[in-house]
Amino acid sequence: MTECLARGRTLPEAYHNSLKALEKDGAVIPCTDYNTMQKEVSMTICVDEPLSEPMISRLFIGGPHELEQYRQEMLDGILDFEVERGNWEYTYHMRMEEQFDFILRELKRNPESRRAVIDIRDWRADSRKDSPACLQHIQYFIRDGALHGKVLFRSNDAVKATFMNAFALIMLQKRFADQLGVRMGTYTHRANSFHAYERDFELLRGYVRRIEAGEDITFDYEGEWQELMEDEKPAIAELVRELRDER
Repeated sequence: MTECLARGRTLPEAYHNSLKALEKDGAVIPCTDYNTMQKEVSMTICVDEPLSEPMISRLFIGGPHELEQYRQEMLDGILDFEVERGNWEYTYHMRMEEQFDFILRELKRNPESRRAVIDIRDWRADSRKDSPACLQHIQYFIRDGALHGKVLFRSNDAVKATFMNAFALIMLQKRFADQLGVRMGTYTHRANSFHAYERDFELLRGYVRRIEAGEDITFDYEGEWQELMEDEKPAIAELVRELRDER
């Protein structure tokens, strides 16, 4: 498999570089589990300043509502009850939540620790399921007074999932950094299989054309999308209430 490194000062810059690398260097191979083809590389995305603006890429499926809902799902578990009802097999939040306190305790115990790891993969469950968790684990380091996040995905849909995954995980990293009283460090997003499915090949090509054409394809988070996402919170809360009330 081709190994790629995509780096950027901001999240959109690094993400856009990863899309260009996938389009240029990806191998088209069968994806027999889903009866399709895929374009694939192994990808490491390094974001040097994950909170620097612009933080938002236009190149993802969704808008402020979808991004805010996903952030709340990941950080706050607003849809964890779907697992309890049997509608979903798991949520990332349910797999992570009980480990949050450990991360804070461990990094307070020893800011130089290499033990601050959140495990998401449950091999007993995931080895028996058709949709095992894509996110595998997260590791945090405090170095030079900053919290650095290292994330591993076994599989990551480059055009449909990666940006939202990374944004939410950066927000989780920021939450920990704030609680620990340290600065935000780098964010590293590793996907062993970074891919686009055949149905999205043209979408990927279109994204790359826009990047290479120098289009304005970013938004600021503070002063722009943060307010738009705040405005979506009542609608998201209502959606959650309606889902809870369903029988």
